[in-house]
Amino acid sequence: MNLGFVTLLLVCQLVGEIVARVLELGLPGPVIGMLILFTGLALRGGVPDELQRTAQGLLQHLSLLFVPAGVGVMSYLGLVAEEWVPITASLVISTVLTIAVTALVMVGLSHLTGDRPLGAARKDG
Repeated sequence: MNLGFVTLLLVCQLVGEIVARVLELGLPGPVIGMLILFTGLALRGGVPDELQRTAQGLLQHLSLLFVPAGVGVMSYLGLVAEEWVPITASLVISTVLTIAVTALVMVGLSHLTGDRPLGAARKDG
C-alpha cells in the first residue's frame, strides 16, 4: 500500500469536508471528496495502478471501517430503542426503493445496449 496514495485519498476527503462545511451543503464531506477524486482521475485519463492496488487493499479491510459506526450506534442505543419504528420503516422503504431503482436502471441499460433481459426469448428464431 503506497503511503502517497493513502494520503491522496485522505486529502480528497478532507477537502470534501471543508467544502461541505464552508458552503453548508447537504452532502457529506466524503461524498464531495469522492467527486473531487473522480474528477481528478477523469481529467488524468484513468486510475494509476498503484492507486488501484492501494484502494483494493483498503477494500479488503472494509469491515474494520464499520467498527466505529457500530460503536456509535451502541452509544445511542437508548435513542435507537425509542425510535425503532421510524428507523425500521426508513430502512425497509429505502431498501425497497434501492432494489426498484436498480432494476429499472438495469432494464434501461439492457435496452440501450441491446442485451436481452434474463429469461427473455430470442427474436431471431
